[in-house]
Amino acid sequence: MRWKLVAIVVALYLSAPALAATSQYGTATDARAMLARAVQAVKHNKAKALAMFNNGSGGFKDRDLYVICANASSGIITASPTSKGKLLQRFPPGKKVMRTAEQGKVSEITYFWPRPGSITPRRKHTFYTKVADQICGVGYWE
Repeated sequence: MRWKLVAIVVALYLSAPALAATSQYGTATDARAMLARAVQAVKHNKAKALAMFNNGSGGFKDRDLYVICANASSGIITASPTSKGKLLQRFPPGKKVMRTAEQGKVSEITYFWPRPGSITPRRKHTFYTKVADQICGVGYWE
């Protein structure tokens, strides 16, 4: 019994650096899961969901992950930590996202964008979909 406990402690000790390295930033899996939760939140109560996305409550701000939404007709960003009220089409991937977002289908786009708190652009992948009259997405950085 004691050797099992020692083996578990050693395994946890050896895996701690790997876990710490991966926990600092969101992953593709984390981004997809957040988008799925965001879609359900919009379907349940759009106004409440957009408010939560804007203030990061309800788990909609996690490390460097956040939800961004825009009105599907006008492109006006309705939820974002820094871009609410701006036009999605004015951002690098915005025109393509507006053109290709489909209800019930999650698409992915890759572009360069700085992480929150940085000015250095890095490769970012954003999963996005259309839900009700919104286009919502969640992205992660490589």
